Amino acid sequence: MRSVASDPPAVWLSWSSGKDCAWALHLLRTGGAGVGRVAVTGLLTTVSAEADRVAMHGVRRSLLRAQADAVGLPLQEVELPWPCPNETYAELMGAAVAGAVAQGVTGIAFGDLFLADIRAYREAQLVGSGIEPLFPLWGLDTTELAAEMVANGLRAVTVCTDPTRLPDEFAGRPFDAEFVAALPDEVDPCGENGEFHTFVTDAPGFAAPVAVTVGDVVHRDGLCFADLLPADDGNL
Repeated sequence: MRSVASDPPAVWLSWSSGKDCAWALHLLRTGGAGVGRVAVTGLLTTVSAEADRVAMHGVRRSLLRAQADAVGLPLQEVELPWPCPNETYAELMGAAVAGAVAQGVTGIAFGDLFLADIRAYREAQLVGSGIEPLFPLWGLDTTELAAEMVANGLRAVTVCTDPTRLPDEFAGRPFDAEFVAALPDEVDPCGENGEFHTFVTDAPGFAAPVAVTVGDVVHRDGLCFADLLPADDGNL
């Protein structure tokens, strides 16, 4: 019979494919997240069924799955129709949460940094579900966090930008010290206000980098997207 101490609670991590969730995974696994001792047992991701890409970030499903392989965790894919009314989204996510509970999961971690309305929404959606929302990055200084990520080996590519806040030239660039230094003063260094989104190619805890090349940069739905393609070798 295993003791309680040997069985940390199982949690899933909300996985967008970007830097914040990848860093949250690193902290959760190394005990630096401030949320207590947990075991991450899966990644929860929303995917556009029509586009076959990660919702919001626009990353190909094949690259998403390569990330999951690199971190050694099963991927729980929630397929969203287009368009996806709020009621449909809530129903599909509710089914995913019920599935998590059935697997013994007691918490879902999110990579949110400081947007109180987003946190409140996530907390409200999980009320009464048997799942506790966890926020391992909450309240961290984003300037320091961006620098810490880069200094500790996180590598990412900017896959989506808001053209009202950033010039198109930022799309497709590596997320590195040079990128952060070039951001306009009003842009958050981690893009927490939606200024930009990333795809992580390597980070602490990855068994191997996810090799990609940058394809076309296009405008769609009011945003600028850099299409990432799988590469045979190397990484950005």
